[in-house]
Amino acid sequence: MQAQGMLEMSLSTDVLVIGGGAIGLATALELAGQGAKVTVLSRNFAEAALHAAAGMLAPQAEGLPPGPMLDLCLGSRSLYPAWIERLEILTGIDCGYWNCGILAPVFSAGSDSPSEKFSATSATPSLWLDSNSIRQQQPGLNQQITGGWWFPADGQVDNRRLAKALRVAVEQVGVTIHENLIVQALQCSGQQITGVSTTAGEWQAATYVLATGAWSGQILPIPVVPRKGQMLSVQMPLGDETTQSLHQVIFGDRTYLVPRRDGQVIVGATSEPVGFSPGNTPEGMRSLLEGAINLYPPLRDWPIQECWWGFRPATPDEWPILGPSPYQNLVLATGHYRNGILLTPITARLIADLIVHKKHDPLLEDFHWSRLEAQPGASNFETSAALRK
Repeated sequence: MQAQGMLEMSLSTDVLVIGGGAIGLATALELAGQGAKVTVLSRNFAEAALHAAAGMLAPQAEGLPPGPMLDLCLGSRSLYPAWIERLEILTGIDCGYWNCGILAPVFSAGSDSPSEKFSATSATPSLWLDSNSIRQQQPGLNQQITGGWWFPADGQVDNRRLAKALRVAVEQVGVTIHENLIVQALQCSGQQITGVSTTAGEWQAATYVLATGAWSGQILPIPVVPRKGQMLSVQMPLGDETTQSLHQVIFGDRTYLVPRRDGQVIVGATSEPVGFSPGNTPEGMRSLLEGAINLYPPLRDWPIQECWWGFRPATPDEWPILGPSPYQNLVLATGHYRNGILLTPITARLIADLIVHKKHDPLLEDFHWSRLEAQPGASNFETSAALRK
């Protein structure tokens, strides 16, 4: 093992990644690529937020203000083409990456010009479309839409294909995955994590990565809570020249439409502070369908394919928690909320570089856990009931 920054210990693994979703698997893959021996502990792969997402890569359509979060998201979007190419070469799995652009319609007149609302550059182009132009870009939109923003650099990835590819990739590079176990406690001594207690026994490593998404607050006293999102999909008619179709993502105020190349259209998503309450609800489905039809009326006649839900990991400021923790050998990679899929490549790179090479990228500074110390339960890690000596 040539990697720097690892503790000198005689253990079965260099890094123990707690969490088997997009962030955990991608980080494990990056770590293994840098020479680390990695083990992943996964509670339930099928319940990871990775499966419940729409796969939008939308730092501009999201309307993020200038600052660290936008910089992080734009940086990750720029990594996507090469990252996906490597993943597809390694696994032979098409991840459905599509630089289709995102259209963000508005229903009110008098919107700002692109230069006033968005800082457009060659890397982040944006274009305001008036009422006529937006209908040329996407026929079939609600007649009450007065214009909209076109973000050609935003796009999408098929999250379910990506999930499969990440799972296959980590296994191919020798990462060990242990599935269907629950982390009960992190054991600590002073400023060191000494082990992880689970329903399948105890685990030890030189370095630990917490990437458990919405479940992170159950393991550490950090303000990461579940935010339930309900979604559904409809089937767009294909090969019917008389039927209008979607050929880019439509991003509304409360609803978005993500068309796949096979004609499936993902409709999402609710955002509900209801804990881990499972299931689709009539109200959730009503709000999604109403919002979708309001954006794009032809959708009202398309057959519903599937309904599902998942839990996003939300923090009070809706920014992720990345980098060092109060424990010298515990690294945090959680709280990605709406941008988990988008931020997967850059999170994996930043965390792996931090662990293996002790490279503390300046990007990490603004996402340190200590910014949330004032939040209830966010401080005093050492005295938490979730940790024991």
